[in-house]
Amino acid sequence: MPEPFDVPIRDESIRLGQFLKLANLVESGAEAKPLIAAGMVRVNDEVETRRGRQLVKGDVVMLAGQAARVADEGADDGLPW
Repeated sequence: MPEPFDVPIRDESIRLGQFLKLANLVESGAEAKPLIAAGMVRVNDEVETRRGRQLVKGDVVMLAGQAARVADEGADDGLPW
């Protein structure tokens, strides 16, 4: 599994389809829907076919060899401020 990159969210959870867009793994919800339905998306190393799956901080999403982790908005982004 590739090292996941962190994608900060503001709320406690986010829907899978929204997260794929936020993480730039897809360009639109229309693109995400068939990929999820086809079983091409994994959440915490398990195939996920529900676009509305609620993700929480720490969940790891994989698509097409890329991995993104749901992170707290306050996560260290490497900036000094």
